[in-house]
Amino acid sequence: MRPCARRLLVAAGAVVLALAAAVPALALTGDEIIRRMERHERHDSMQSTGSMEITDRFGTRTKSFMSTALGDDRSLLEFTNPEEAGQKVLRLEDEIYLYFPDSEDVIHLQGAALRDSVLGSDFSYEDMTGSSSRLNDYEVVLEGTEEIDGHETYRLRLTAKRRDVVYPVQVAWVDSERFVTRRVELFSRRGRALKRMAVTEFREVGDKVIGTRLEMSDFMKKESMTVFTIDDIAIDEPVDESLFSLEELTF
Repeated sequence: MRPCARRLLVAAGAVVLALAAAVPALALTGDEIIRRMERHERHDSMQSTGSMEITDRFGTRTKSFMSTALGDDRSLLEFTNPEEAGQKVLRLEDEIYLYFPDSEDVIHLQGAALRDSVLGSDFSYEDMTGSSSRLNDYEVVLEGTEEIDGHETYRLRLTAKRRDVVYPVQVAWVDSERFVTRRVELFSRRGRALKRMAVTEFREVGDKVIGTRLEMSDFMKKESMTVFTIDDIAIDEPVDESLFSLEELTF
């Protein structure tokens, strides 16, 4: 065989091998990628402590919290910093309740109020307590792969199946090796950018990888960003179910 022909065969073989290696990366469907991603995000129970650092045109302030969740539909968030100590956010399925210790009031949040800011942060009550599977609410399309912060990711477009979904369109970048979310952009039905979230730090807990530092920017607020940090976390450990009740909320 002539040298030039041999070189052509070697080059062709290299192309075939490269294409074959690329096939598994795109062989997964959008739904399968979401399922693998949510395996890290969804737990029988989760207990954590952490903080929110809120920066806007008024300056920077820090709020600390402790949180307990049971399954997908019950969670309790309690603030522990001096200014808001004892304020609680309880979620029972699709209902959210706020408790203010100073006035001993319990407020039932409904409708548009679920999108209100939590303590002036870039997170809404829905952002911080909602946890149902995205596959229940969205049609998912895999648009390709893209590098984000030096990591290869799958780029997914999620379009809401119903009009009552808070964010009609999401674009998510999911790490193609670890199947963790690295970035999410949230849009209105008409394509207006609403929020962007980047996950910049992770921690291995058992066989799961948990995002422990999230940066959220609300484009409806000028010069605003909230850094949400988890300091301590435990998953799938026993939790007192009585915590998730209106009776216990005021204690």
